[in-house]
Amino acid sequence: MKKLDKKDISQGVLDLYDQYAHNKIQRRDFVKKLSAYAVGGLTVSSLLSFVMPDYVNSIQVQANDPRLESKFINYDSAKGGGNIKALLSKPSNMTEKMGGIVVVHENRGLNPYIEDTARIAALEGFITIAPDALTPLGGYPGNDDEGRELQRKRDKNEMLEDFIAAFEYLRAHPDCNGKVGVVGFCFGGWISNMMAVKVPDLAGSVPFYGSQPTEGIDQINAPLLLQFASLDERVNKGWPAYEKALKEAKKDYVAYMYKDVNHGFHNNTTPRYDEDAASLAWNRTMDFFKKKLN
Repeated sequence: MKKLDKKDISQGVLDLYDQYAHNKIQRRDFVKKLSAYAVGGLTVSSLLSFVMPDYVNSIQVQANDPRLESKFINYDSAKGGGNIKALLSKPSNMTEKMGGIVVVHENRGLNPYIEDTARIAALEGFITIAPDALTPLGGYPGNDDEGRELQRKRDKNEMLEDFIAAFEYLRAHPDCNGKVGVVGFCFGGWISNMMAVKVPDLAGSVPFYGSQPTEGIDQINAPLLLQFASLDERVNKGWPAYEKALKEAKKDYVAYMYKDVNHGFHNNTTPRYDEDAASLAWNRTMDFFKKKLN
């Protein structure tokens, strides 16, 4: 079977995957609608295989990388889900206290992509914590389909409390300098925006294609670095009102709209990934945190 490339499939396939990944359509309907694009030698099975995440071949920093101390810990989040599991990572050679980053997953729990992202950030000289909001339901189940179903069973505001508790845990960690920021993707982008509203001492927030708050914007103290995908109409429709409110409240923010890329462009495990935009957005993120947390 021919190995598919992004040029082999239409934007409609990626739009369908976005609907599926965000619970707008069920798997049966997703597969059925894919059949409309199974032309010119393409099959539904090949399209399905191509758009689904490939975690095995996408990891950039292995869990046992000697440059890192990376391990799973548990912290208390009594307001949310009780005891929460998280990946805690830091450089193995650091001798001084570091800034901290809470890394927030998408709408499917702490999958390998987010674990990898947390390790990558730690290599830049930070101590990172990547919680699994699915912990009260048994944790990330090993695949995204079941992960999405589990996450739908949790109240999003309780999950927000879990991530705020991670901020407090990290700020009090003996290896942290007390300055903690947050970066999140999709659902994690919403969490990042909401933590800026809810956490007065947050040192910086970087939402990647995250839904925006509609209240409490005047309470934001943290500087914001907002990352958007130009093809992401679903999320982008809330940006004009959010930007207007940020301007009126004279908040510290910078926003970037990456041209011709999809929601999820930073996630290197699916064909929505755009290497140029992802690299640029990540470099901006790390530069932002190095200024705000060190």
